[in-house]
Amino acid sequence: MAMTESEKGKCRAIIHGHAVAAAAGNLVPIPGVGLATDTVTMTTMAMALASVFGGSITESVAKNMAINAIIATIKKQPVKVISKELSKVVPIIGQLIAPSISVAMLESAGWLLAEDLAAQKELKTPRLNEG
Repeated sequence: MAMTESEKGKCRAIIHGHAVAAAAGNLVPIPGVGLATDTVTMTTMAMALASVFGGSITESVAKNMAINAIIATIKKQPVKVISKELSKVVPIIGQLIAPSISVAMLESAGWLLAEDLAAQKELKTPRLNEG
């Protein structure tokens, strides 16, 4: 059983909203701040996504899931991540590039999280109700 249309819609709103928030945090022109912003944003996104599937998770579980999703995204798109952080040293242009890349990364990682949580709900694994 895949995600229902209702679940997909809720996930879409959560993921997009959090991606936009991460983009705002990535406007800071200091390398490394973007990854910290992405991690915090992904943590709150994981907690919100868990509620879509009728569960709840602790902040520490959400942070672990966020870090794993970011690592998976970095492995899939290493050039984007490196470009995002390096672009911050280029005035003005870097501040335009980094948020755009962050949105793409957060959208991708968010859907990985949503799919993982949907699969856990289907399998009824305990991870969804930790907290």
